[in-house]
Amino acid sequence: MIVVGIDPHMKTHTAVAVDAVTGEVIANKTVGGDERGHDELLGWARKLSPERLFAIEDCRHVSARLERHLLPRGERVTRVPPKLMAGARDGSRTYGKSDPIDAMCVARAALREPHLPEATLAGPEQDVRLLVDHRDDLVGERGRMQKRLRWHLHDLDVGLDLPPRVLDRYLWLDRVEEVLRSLPSTTRSRIALDQVRRCRQLTVEIRSLESEIRSIMRVLAPELLALPGCSAIGAAHLVGETAGASRFASEAAFAMHIGTAPLPVSSGKSHRHRLNRCGNRRLNSTIHMIAVTQARMHPAAIEFMQRKRGEGMSHREALRCLKRYITRVVFRTMLHAEQAGLGAVAETGLSVDPIDIAV
Repeated sequence: MIVVGIDPHMKTHTAVAVDAVTGEVIANKTVGGDERGHDELLGWARKLSPERLFAIEDCRHVSARLERHLLPRGERVTRVPPKLMAGARDGSRTYGKSDPIDAMCVARAALREPHLPEATLAGPEQDVRLLVDHRDDLVGERGRMQKRLRWHLHDLDVGLDLPPRVLDRYLWLDRVEEVLRSLPSTTRSRIALDQVRRCRQLTVEIRSLESEIRSIMRVLAPELLALPGCSAIGAAHLVGETAGASRFASEAAFAMHIGTAPLPVSSGKSHRHRLNRCGNRRLNSTIHMIAVTQARMHPAAIEFMQRKRGEGMSHREALRCLKRYITRVVFRTMLHAEQAGLGAVAETGLSVDPIDIAV
């Protein structure tokens, strides 16, 4: 068996075939990053060995097309996080950096970490991720526009006392526009009026996207929506970023992927763990928001937090335990939905209480 490590770029892909037993480099090849190059790469790898694993550095924007070419043809593909590849390069006896060296490090990182999740063909979660990413981009653009608008209003001294976070409400946008139109026409006032118009337009687009995402998630993941504190946008982040819970070997692997599993830092007689600052930070942020909401208003979570505080934990430590609990429930919920099928999930509408599931 061989492991084909691939260092992907927009124009070219460099592949290095490594023996799975000895780790010895067998051959290397550079092909174009188009359909013809993908066919050439696959034919080259099949001639080298009847059994192979493609290990691709996880650069989704430049490696997704290659994955979509390999997976339907029955090939096994695993994604290697860039930090693992960098670690393999630092520990290599070969100094320097080049595409073949990087591809070799990708292959050896995959050999060193045999439990990396394998890639699968994209399903509806890809569309969810595209929609929620687009919505987040528009929210960020609107936030930047609102900041600039507030500075212009401050300079114009319009006399409006604007509360925080109201420039995404049509009522306040109408008030600002009315006041600006009553002022003498200047360059600053014209720019401010244009920014008001743009804020209104972005708000319309964002709310339309949120409505579409909400409708999709009611069908795709009703169990996630039933979790206390999990909004439609939060559920969309979970589904889109996870890209299939079944690709993880266990819920512990999923928790490590998110960064909610504590890292062991024991030495000698000292046995302790520290906060995990690695993992997918968007998923971690979503779990954190669910935990904060539950700790404030969900009775079972409030009782859980009080029990942990009674054990001598600080509020932050107790919240981390709650996040680990919720991660386990989210994983089981998504895995159950995938195994049951989208149609069965939509019909049953099962709900899960995150504190009712044992550790």
